[in-house]
Amino acid sequence: MTAVEIPESVTTPTDPPGESRNTLSALHWTRKNWSVVLAAVVVGTVLLWAIVPQLFTSFDPLAVNPAQKLKPPSAEHWFGTDHLGRDLHARIVYGARASLLGSAIAVLVGVFVGSLLGAVAGWFAGFPDSLVMRLIDVVLSIPGFLLAITIVVLLGFGVWQAGIAVGLSSAATFARLLRSEVVKARTSTYVEAATTSGASTAAILRRHVIPNSIGPTVALITVQFGIAIIWIASLSFLGLGAQPPDPEWGRLVSDGRNYIATRGWLTLWPGLTLVAVVLATNRLSRHLTRSTSA
Repeated sequence: MTAVEIPESVTTPTDPPGESRNTLSALHWTRKNWSVVLAAVVVGTVLLWAIVPQLFTSFDPLAVNPAQKLKPPSAEHWFGTDHLGRDLHARIVYGARASLLGSAIAVLVGVFVGSLLGAVAGWFAGFPDSLVMRLIDVVLSIPGFLLAITIVVLLGFGVWQAGIAVGLSSAATFARLLRSEVVKARTSTYVEAATTSGASTAAILRRHVIPNSIGPTVALITVQFGIAIIWIASLSFLGLGAQPPDPEWGRLVSDGRNYIATRGWLTLWPGLTLVAVVLATNRLSRHLTRSTSA
């Protein structure tokens, strides 16, 4: 009996093409990690609010219109209007810039100051280590938000001042984490090789120790960014951050608190925005933590 040859054109492929495999893998990862995707969409949308707010609203966030004051949500004013007739949706969108700017300043200041202190303590050991760690212990013994209020009162009121105050309050957390990483890196072979080759301490820290120790702080940065958003909003709520008439999420909640019983949307929408952004950053932080530890 002779074998029957099957034409090549009717053979069933065992594997899908490369592009199809990549697409299927992406869809599978998206379905499995839908919460990460949703968090990234929320954070990306808020970043676009801060960069190009005019794409999301045609209203001027500072334009006063007494004839439209305290209007409920409608097709014209999606989130309603405030006590001066300003469109609340526009003020939330434009307020993202102040909230994210203050939080970014806080994280940058915290990372810079904390990295500097942690590197000094972890590298030199001995008396510098004891001095820095005792300073960190003192700072951590003070409630962070209370320390931020004290610093911003000394610096003055505003988004930049609030960001610096929150950053200095969180620097001790970064310093403690980075110190532990620097202590481990100090005894590594690549650092010993750099020391043997005659490289200076500053060069070793800048080129080898800090870059190889900064990885675990990435997840902490996203956590601190969410915390910074809450603290910046809280300072603005107390009148210590963004100043009127500039919009900022905490400031919007403060402006609407006198109408919370009758005009609940004035605090509901900026409050929900804060909650959504903080939850999204925390979700991304957990994902980054698992990714870096895997």
